[in-house]
Amino acid sequence: MSHYLAPFLPFVQKPGRYLGREVNTIIKNRADVRFSFCLAFPDTYEVGMSHLGLHILYGLLNREEDVVAERCFAPWPDMEQIIRQNGLLLSSLESQTPLRAFDLVGFSLQYELSFTNVLNMLNLGGIPVRRSERRADDPIVCAGGPCAFNPAPMQDFIDFFVIGEGEEVILEIAKTFLLAKKRGKKRKEILELLAEIQGIYCPDFHPDGRRIKKRVVQDLNESFFPDAPPVPLVKAVHDRITIEIARGCTRGCRFCQAGMVWRPVRERNPDVIAKLAEDLVAATGQDEISLLALSAGDYFQIAPLITRLANRYAPRRIALALPSLRVETLAGELIEQIKRIRKTSFTIAPEAGTQRLRDMINKCNTDADLLTTVKRVFDAGWRAVKLYFMIGLPGETVEDLYGIADLVTQVLMQTRQGGQITVSVSTFVPKAHTPFQWEAQIGLEETREKQELLKSLLRHRRLEFRWHDARMSLLEGLLSRGDAEMGKLVERAFVKGCRFDGWADMLRYDLWQEAIGEFGLDVEEKMSKRHPSGTLPWDFIDGGLDKGFLLSEAWRAKRAELTPDCRTSGCYHCGACDHEVIRPMEAKELPQESWSARSLVEGEKKTVRCRLLFTKRGLMRFLSHLELSTVLQRALVRAHLPLQFTAGFRPHPKMSFAYATAVGMESKGEYVDIYLHLPDLKTDELPERVNKYLPAGIKILHAWKLPDSTPSLAESIESFTFSAILPPSEVAASEIREKVKDFLSQERWEIVFERKGQKETREVRHLVEDMSLHDEGRLILKIKFSPHGMVSPVELLVSVLGLSREQAKAVEISKEFTTFKTNLLTDGE
Repeated sequence: MSHYLAPFLPFVQKPGRYLGREVNTIIKNRADVRFSFCLAFPDTYEVGMSHLGLHILYGLLNREEDVVAERCFAPWPDMEQIIRQNGLLLSSLESQTPLRAFDLVGFSLQYELSFTNVLNMLNLGGIPVRRSERRADDPIVCAGGPCAFNPAPMQDFIDFFVIGEGEEVILEIAKTFLLAKKRGKKRKEILELLAEIQGIYCPDFHPDGRRIKKRVVQDLNESFFPDAPPVPLVKAVHDRITIEIARGCTRGCRFCQAGMVWRPVRERNPDVIAKLAEDLVAATGQDEISLLALSAGDYFQIAPLITRLANRYAPRRIALALPSLRVETLAGELIEQIKRIRKTSFTIAPEAGTQRLRDMINKCNTDADLLTTVKRVFDAGWRAVKLYFMIGLPGETVEDLYGIADLVTQVLMQTRQGGQITVSVSTFVPKAHTPFQWEAQIGLEETREKQELLKSLLRHRRLEFRWHDARMSLLEGLLSRGDAEMGKLVERAFVKGCRFDGWADMLRYDLWQEAIGEFGLDVEEKMSKRHPSGTLPWDFIDGGLDKGFLLSEAWRAKRAELTPDCRTSGCYHCGACDHEVIRPMEAKELPQESWSARSLVEGEKKTVRCRLLFTKRGLMRFLSHLELSTVLQRALVRAHLPLQFTAGFRPHPKMSFAYATAVGMESKGEYVDIYLHLPDLKTDELPERVNKYLPAGIKILHAWKLPDSTPSLAESIESFTFSAILPPSEVAASEIREKVKDFLSQERWEIVFERKGQKETREVRHLVEDMSLHDEGRLILKIKFSPHGMVSPVELLVSVLGLSREQAKAVEISKEFTTFKTNLLTDGE
């Protein structure tokens, strides 16, 4: 299948974002299904592919025979410009189907600063932005995620919202659609049927503010979890296996929306986690397993689970990570197990600098907890720790800011010589359905004053201070507690050109200011304290917590009173449980039988060097060298080859390339050397063994076992032969031949190129052995290779033939073959 964006991929950053075709991608014949769902994520591919919820829904929907689910991510501005200028439509990765051709387009609203991207994706996909303007043949647009707990700012653009957890309700939506289509129901009638499903808020059919109760999945052990998700081609933000070990949190931090709305705590059993880990390692080849929970250290079986997983995966160089640990749960045993393979970064969130303020926000840990944990971490060999704090919390005083500096100073004293501390500070944003939902948010000027004070206090050569953009925090605050009128501001900002507002280097705050001024919004009033007796825009959404409980927590905060964890101190009737269907669920004890580990010990078998010849063709030519290397590495892991690993802080399979073929350039023959603990390897079986785990376009053609004395690839290669298919032009072939002849007759030929913004001149004639034009418009270039450098075919097209750089980028270039200094490609046996 040709790709509708292929001609434009040479001209964008990270073309791998738009390829699809990943390992484990599910491709269905759309003619064989009756309901199509586009899972739209309003951020880049690498952000969206890190989101576990997307993978859950993708796998769950595609299990249904009559349903197809495909993915779409927000295009970067360079690709958006191409789509608009060429009259294209934003389409899905799997089948390049425009968004407007789906039955249902569903957005994941993970953060408020993605709202303008939602509108942009609708517009690019050919769907009217406002729901009131959609016709009978337009798709239905839905949204879910944390931001759906206050649907008001986006309700003019979304046909219905899913409130709560999606695993069960998504199938009810699909079945409702299938039945309605079978009965000939139209768009409005389908929406009316969907509005009757629990957990769905449909603005057109719930005008009276009928209370919408969130959906809860009670038993994670029985719910679907993807065991073979698509593996990103471009490095994802969280490029690892993610297994959700628990959902919900009962710590009760009063600022934390996730800790409130995802109650009660439900844990996945260790044996289920073990099976998922094994399946996911086999299906993805990724080298890190992240155990996800709002507070992973509170998982009932965390110590034995980590120990067993480490015993199983340490010999395979697969690291473990617990990205959300509280300091008081980080026992020495956990640290020792986590560090066995790779010292993944440690992030600790004290949140506040003084005990008084931590008590106000119900962060039940102490300075001593933090200092003890940091000492353990550095004593165990870590070199860096990240600390997260918030400013602008309710009840904060200047003493609390000085408290941050004092606490960080004590942490520095705990670190060994050379230990690095990163302090990151964000601004408190009051969130819906939390005890602090009525609190004020500090303004732009006050935020910057607090940041400047901390900058002056946090000065040390081993200390890095980072802060969240105050403008982004202000916009997040406006939108997170906004009403339906705030949607007009979002739309105006989108029309003005706002995109990727959550990216610091993309934020156009000047355009947001213009939109705010045009609407006459009083920002200070919008950010001010709300009265507890007043009506909030999200009051009709039942997030699972009684309003009385939230108010009591707000009062306890003012008195700096702690509310203990209900798992240890008994129920305090927050409203999340009915104690019949919805209730806390603790993991069962770990089975006693041990999980066997592969017994390979470094050095117990002789290392064999193997050279692979492989292709890089089709869409895979748009992968960068790093992306290509990762794809190969994961395929080798999935093929269960006993790879030799590098030493050091982050071990990885030992692989050696000679030359990084440029992005967009095809290759009929790339080479890589790998190192295996397998002296009896039958190399003729290796290509078939690995190829089934590679995406189409990358294929191992041959493998050789090399003698120990074989020079490296960089030392062995003499030259590369490239072909370039020149586009038809007004320049005659005879003129091209004259230019080639002139070049070949020269003793020197200098080209000018830019490196890091500086222009440099380089002599390249001695690097070109031959250049000739064939009748079919195919230019053949034989270019010498040197470990110290070579000349790119693109540079020669520009310099010798006079093509513009844009024209040269559009030329189809292929590496035809590689010439070696001597014939070393034998089995060496």
